[in-house]
Amino acid sequence: MSLKHKFKNPDGMYFVTFAVVDWVDVFTRDVYRWTFVDSLNWSIKNKSLIVFGWVLMTNHVHLIVARKGKYKLEEIFRDIKKFTSVKIINEIQTNSIESRKDWMIRIFIDRGQSNTQNEKFQFWQHGNHPIELDNNKIIEQKLDYLHNNPVLHGFANKPEAYNWSSALDYSGMKGYVDIELLD
Repeated sequence: MSLKHKFKNPDGMYFVTFAVVDWVDVFTRDVYRWTFVDSLNWSIKNKSLIVFGWVLMTNHVHLIVARKGKYKLEEIFRDIKKFTSVKIINEIQTNSIESRKDWMIRIFIDRGQSNTQNEKFQFWQHGNHPIELDNNKIIEQKLDYLHNNPVLHGFANKPEAYNWSSALDYSGMKGYVDIELLD
């Protein structure tokens, strides 16, 4: 088994990225964004996930995380991805104003049917692409990268102007996720 994209050090700090299949822009509506944020906060409270930084883009997420309990990071992210995929697909199917409903559901079904690891749908791409952060320089670089991602993509003119990110917390305001600030 390859260790290329695994959480090798159970007590390490990691930069994690995962994306929606086919890079579908699901997270353009608040109802889907809140599902992800609520799942992250639940995992912080109930599974001892530590989030130091995060950004939710339209079709992917970047996080800087660690753990402080018995749950392994791969277990925590497996559960987050499973819960959010089921809930968001249900929200899409029942959303009367979702104009992209048929198109998105068709993609999720097609990807699910072409992958034997799924029962019906596939929402998230497989893998989390963890990168262990073992020095302050790389931690700062990854935190800057995730906070500046919305600026780079034209969603905000400065990091703290984007609500779906920990840049709010690092600028002295309170964001949506219960993060632990890095020094």
